[in-house]
Parts: sequence; C-alpha cells; structure tokens
Amino acid sequence: MSNADEKRHGLAWGASLSLACLALVLAAPAARAEAPLTPEAAAAASPSTWTSLRADLFGERPLVEGSEAISLDAPARATDPAIVPITLTLDPGHDIRKVTLVIDENPAPVAATFDIAENAGVTQLSTRVRVNEYTDIHAVAEAADGTLYVTSRFVKAAGGCAAPAAKDPEVAASEMGQMKLRFFEAAADADRHEAQLMIRHPNNSGLQKDQVTLLYIPAHFISELAITRNGEPLFSMTGGISISEDPSFRFDYAGEAAAFHARAVDTDGNVFEKSFTPGQS
Repeated sequence: MSNADEKRHGLAWGASLSLACLALVLAAPAARAEAPLTPEAAAAASPSTWTSLRADLFGERPLVEGSEAISLDAPARATDPAIVPITLTLDPGHDIRKVTLVIDENPAPVAATFDIAENAGVTQLSTRVRVNEYTDIHAVAEAADGTLYVTSRFVKAAGGCAAPAAKDPEVAASEMGQMKLRFFEAAADADRHEAQLMIRHPNNSGLQKDQVTLLYIPAHFISELAITRNGEPLFSMTGGISISEDPSFRFDYAGEAAAFHARAVDTDGNVFEKSFTPGQS
C-alpha cells in the first residue's frame, strides 16, 4: 500500500471512529432517559387519579381545601402496607356529618364512608387500611349545610391489597365475628371519652392468594357497621376491600361512658352483633 493509500485509509478510519464516538455521546442522554423511574418519580409523573375520582364521587360540587374542618394523619412511609394507620380529626365547629376516605391508587379507591349522627360529638376516627401502591389518600368531609372540605396525605406503601392474610384461614374462620370494645380513660377534657371497637374478620380483598393452592381468595369483608350509644346512633360505616384484616375503629364521643351496641354485616350476609357497657369488653 502506498503512502497516499495509507493516509487515506487512516483518515477514513479516524472519521468512522469519530462518528461512532459522537453517536455514543448523543445516545447517552436517551439511555439515561429510558432508565426505570423510582416509585416516587413515577408517582409524581403520573397523571392525577384524583381528578377523575373527584368528578365521579362529587360531580361539580366545590371542595374547600386548607380548612380546619378535617385533618388526616397517616405515615409518610408505611411500615406494613396491609395495616396502615389512619386518623381523621374533625372540627366540632363545622358540624361534620359524613366523611369519605379515598385511597386514590387502590383497586377500589373508596376505602370507607362514615356517617356521623347529629350531636354524636365524634371528633376523631381512627382505623387501619391497605395501601396497594404509592398514593395520595384523600378525606372529604361533608358538613350539615352540605359544604365539602377536603384534605390529603401522600403515603409510600405498596402491595397491601394483595398481602397474604396474617392468620391461618381456619383460625380466622373460627374467630370470625368476635367483637371487643375497649374503653379508655377520659382525656384532659373530662366530658370526652374514647373507645375502640375491634372485630375479628379476615376482610379478604379478593386480590390475595391462598398460600397452598395459589388460587385467589374471594373477596369477603365487613361492608356495613353501625354503632349506637344508649340506643341512639353514634356513627355508621360503609366499607370496602381497603379496610385491613381484623377491622379496628377508635373513636371519641361527648358525655359519660355509656352502653354501646355494635352491628356489623359482611359481604356474605353474615350479621355480627354485641352490646357493651363500661367495664365490660
């Protein structure tokens, strides 16, 4: 090969190498852009589910944000996605009569609806829920005059709706429907008391699998709950698959500790009832 040919060959090889390097440099940002998003980034980038849920649930009714009428407490990152603690605090000055709890990204977003009786004096409700993926949780309170107030909390958790049951199915079936009401000492405000109702029930979501057969366990959960105090309604709940196994509801009320009655109905039509008096659980 002549010197001229060698020179032309070297120039061609160098040009090819330069083009290849340039292609790699240009492709690098695209490769980085295609890298999997973190759960936090994916949640931030996804379109808001709440926009459509809000329209479906409340139509064009205005929702007041930033009000003291209702607050929602939940962990920023849940320890266990199958039992995420939720506390709703209601301002007595707004006369809240109904609260809708919505877990935006759950398969069935409406976790529960609580109807609070007039003059019940309920200002706080706590329960435990399943969270299936990183999500906003919204609580919408409706006052006696029809005004809607909304608050929200972002919770990092995943897999709660499909998480295996904590109990052996046979044990859960044998205990199903058992109830216990725990009374708490009066707080600083002696006119207010607290109680906690605990119900033994698998509350199957329909997304869990039998750990032996690997078949899906049919949905089976508490769908209705009503609590009365001295024969008068206190609050009721319509529940869905997002309420955790062995449902628990802690609440406060005005006045002295009194006789309570709880009635729960599950999706199979089973009815569970029990009456309680202070000092008896």
